[in-house]
Amino acid sequence: MKNQLEKIGKDAAEMINSVTSKAELDQARVRFLGKKGELTAVLKMMGKLSAEERPIMGQMANEIRNHIEKTIADAEIKIKEAEMKIKLEKETIDVTMPGKPHKIGHQHPLSIVLDEVKDIFLGMGFDIASGPEVEWDYYNFEALNMAPDHPARDTQDTFYITEKMLLRTQTSPVQIRVMEKQKPPIRIISPGRVYRSDAVDATHSPLFHQIEGLVVDKNITMGDLKGTLEMFAKKLYGDETKIRLRPHHFPFTEPSCEIDVSCFRCGGKGCPMCKGEGFIEILGGGMVHPKVLETCGIDPEEYSGFAFGLGLERLVMFKFNIDDMRLLYENDVRFLEQF
Repeated sequence: MKNQLEKIGKDAAEMINSVTSKAELDQARVRFLGKKGELTAVLKMMGKLSAEERPIMGQMANEIRNHIEKTIADAEIKIKEAEMKIKLEKETIDVTMPGKPHKIGHQHPLSIVLDEVKDIFLGMGFDIASGPEVEWDYYNFEALNMAPDHPARDTQDTFYITEKMLLRTQTSPVQIRVMEKQKPPIRIISPGRVYRSDAVDATHSPLFHQIEGLVVDKNITMGDLKGTLEMFAKKLYGDETKIRLRPHHFPFTEPSCEIDVSCFRCGGKGCPMCKGEGFIEILGGGMVHPKVLETCGIDPEEYSGFAFGLGLERLVMFKFNIDDMRLLYENDVRFLEQF
């Protein structure tokens, strides 16, 4: 047995020192130390030895096992180092070669203007609120003082999912949801996508974006609405911008008005953009109807408020002098690269 152990140690050393890959090293490990390996086979014969020989052979077998394991570990380190050297030589990078440019995108014009509007109103102390795009008829119409037979619904013909569920036509339902859950004071804007059954043309789309605002507190007046929107217009179009309020009617505000801004191209003198009027309509608003406040559980005798709404696409088209709304949705890189 002594001769067998010495031969195993010698053969193992020769084989392990000659391997050049991890696969060959694994073969050597299995040959000598595996369950059916040569050293394991010899150790199984230990029971046939005499009591005097057994501890001597056992000690020798352990020494040979330890030596084989150490030789394998040393060989594994050398193989890893050799493989790394080859890898580094193959993957050498020529730092003098020009890199491959990666085209980086940028903000869409709708996002650019929306972020600007958000910053303006956040600076005035407003919070940003959001709500579901799939909305109940109650929040989209009834709670906004538009009964099922109200004629104002005709101008907001929309996409119904069920008899009482639809794609929202405005972000006003967000205002109702906020007033139901939050006690005044309230100061929010609610930007988001809205849907109406409109044919696609240069100024209409079945999908577009609205930004609506709501303020509810004690002693809120029409003067607060005018001052807020005037500040917004100046921040968006410049300090020389003026606004004009014209009487109008909305079911959810009383009194109601359309708000125009002085033309930012001609400064109010009159040009093709403003059709010679010197002003451009950008939004509508008014004082929140007492019935709307009451529906949301807010006492109209104690609180009052104003609301307004504007189309994001209209702001973008005016700001960047775009004459066709469809350009904003066609994803034409030649168009988008200009912003």
